[in-house]
Amino acid sequence: ALLVLENFIGGKFVPCSSYIDSYNPSTGDVYCRVPDSGKEEVEAAVKAAKDAFPIWSSKSPLERSQILNKLADLIEHDLEAFAQAESKDQGKTITFARTIDIPRAVYNFRFFASSILHHVTECTEMATMGCVHYTSRAPVGVAGLISPWNLPLYLLTWKIAPAIACGNTVVAKPSEMTSVTAWMMCKLLEKAGVPHGVVNIVFGTGGKAGEALVCHPDVPLISFTGSTLTAQRITEKSAPHCKRLSLELGGKNPAIIFDDADLSQCIPTTLRSSFANQGEICLCTSRIFVQRGIYSEFLKRFVAEARKWKTGNPSDPTVDVGALISKEHLEKVRNYVKKARAEGARVLCGEGVDSLSLPPGNQKGYFMLPTVIAEVKDESCCMQEEIFGPVTCVVAFDTEEEVIKRANGVKYGLAATVWSGNVGRVHRVAHRLQSGLVWTNCWLVRDLNLPFGGMKASGVGREGAKDSYEFFTEIKTITIKH
Repeated sequence: ALLVLENFIGGKFVPCSSYIDSYNPSTGDVYCRVPDSGKEEVEAAVKAAKDAFPIWSSKSPLERSQILNKLADLIEHDLEAFAQAESKDQGKTITFARTIDIPRAVYNFRFFASSILHHVTECTEMATMGCVHYTSRAPVGVAGLISPWNLPLYLLTWKIAPAIACGNTVVAKPSEMTSVTAWMMCKLLEKAGVPHGVVNIVFGTGGKAGEALVCHPDVPLISFTGSTLTAQRITEKSAPHCKRLSLELGGKNPAIIFDDADLSQCIPTTLRSSFANQGEICLCTSRIFVQRGIYSEFLKRFVAEARKWKTGNPSDPTVDVGALISKEHLEKVRNYVKKARAEGARVLCGEGVDSLSLPPGNQKGYFMLPTVIAEVKDESCCMQEEIFGPVTCVVAFDTEEEVIKRANGVKYGLAATVWSGNVGRVHRVAHRLQSGLVWTNCWLVRDLNLPFGGMKASGVGREGAKDSYEFFTEIKTITIKH
């Protein structure tokens, strides 16, 4: 029997009049039906969120913190069920869902449950004027949260947790391709003590449900993670309402590998940064610049190691690469490899070079081998556009000055990695890269206290303890004359 999801509005599951099919990426079969919500459903959810706002916003940070912690405990208690569901729904490996996605979703609630207790407001005194000034922060109202399909529960909770910790109520719309874990979380809200209407989840497409949410006059905040193209549309649609936006968008992230890099650490980490979660992470490395002196050695070792990554059934714990999200997305990623070939680049392993053998049940799934492309020109679409799949391009460079210019030569500026044993160089290069995040001699080491987000076409605003708090609250300056 197909799994049929329902919207969660005002603390209740509500059926929808029409549904869309959701596929299991590893088999190509429809396994779930997701509500195809529109204006009517969003209207009901916004009303529920608005009605719940006075009570929720008047709770103390400590009371809200205790509820967030309880929700974290409940998700953690069901970690295995959530991981299985995430792997099946998204195509990612069970190992990745178990060790990264679900633990991080749990941690998002715990982190904001704690951080909300430690924010302090400012106070200044003007003795000559006989005045004291202080600031106070208050929740804004109903927050519209739109999250993507690559890390479904992980990125949804990274929005819900700070929004409700600050005292807002929310209407969230997960991706229609990966809605199952959000629906499972709804079943735990009441048990955690979340009052009805504080968290509402409306399932459906961006064009219908997402647009209705973005255009709703009673939703002053929109937090979105996804493509730059969709973000442009959100910006246009929300402009007449002067909404506050937080947009976390794509990346075309460079790894810069100098000839004094420790390759024994650099190669395994760069493989992970290129191919983890099938390359479907906005922080993945897709342009690898290697200094000419070590270029051929790096390439040889990198390709040999990439070939050891096992692609197959996501529920097999020994598999490294699962299925891509959809048939259309797989086609899109494959087309980039075709274009690179047509432009004269060399495909060294993976797509079209090595043969993919899959278990009988996965023959119709959306799989692709880790693919490494060399000798690709900087102006090629493979070096300029976000591919968002298990594809990475490796090119040579000569000088520090040159590589900084080339690394910055794209419209994106989300993340970068720099590999070098020279501490002065590491600092110099990190300062000059147009990138919201720079990792040196490591990748994806995150402290949620620190700002997360990108420059240029990679987004607007930052997320993190202080940044999320500022986004999800309204500040007021109060002056008292005594």
